[in-house]
Amino acid sequence: MSSIVFIIGFNYDSNCYLINNKILVDTGAGQNKDYLFSKLRENGVEPEDIELIVNTHCHFDHIGGNHFFPNAKIAVHRLDAISIKNKDTLGTSLSAFEDEGNSRVDIELEDGDQIDDFKVIHTPGHTSGGICLWDGESLISGDTIFAGGGVGRMDIGGDYQDMKNSVEKLMELDVKNIYPGHGPIVENNGKEHIKLSYSLL
Repeated sequence: MSSIVFIIGFNYDSNCYLINNKILVDTGAGQNKDYLFSKLRENGVEPEDIELIVNTHCHFDHIGGNHFFPNAKIAVHRLDAISIKNKDTLGTSLSAFEDEGNSRVDIELEDGDQIDDFKVIHTPGHTSGGICLWDGESLISGDTIFAGGGVGRMDIGGDYQDMKNSVEKLMELDVKNIYPGHGPIVENNGKEHIKLSYSLL
């Protein structure tokens, strides 16, 4: 199993996750560089050690810190890459493009792609190109589902039926741990939280 370090979101930032000391899932809103770097260093990782940034979706609070890592490749689902590359502030919910580095996409992900031990699962609903990462035990869920039965809002580039279908797809997985885009993580009974999310849709 992969090593996953939980970096709780500060202020407007999303949660970030450090995988195997070289991959960072989401980078926050880009307003708290010192905080993010200090959390990496607490785990023995220098910012320049990050080889790959994976954005779970294109909203500003998840991509805003991408430019902090100029040497890392940026990976995002093909459908959300469109908003990032076009600097579409409606698609990203608020502008994240004061720094040119935040409009860079190096790898356009598809459903079923592999990132280290994780499989990419396309889970539209919050955005058209939202993804989760699944390693057979843990689900990094972005803003698709949250602890306690929440789901991501669907009024900014989202779609209710897509969200329902995505959560239904996640119910088929034997999820132990959930690492969501905001709020607390879930350990040991993730599947129950996914069922609750579905029941509230």
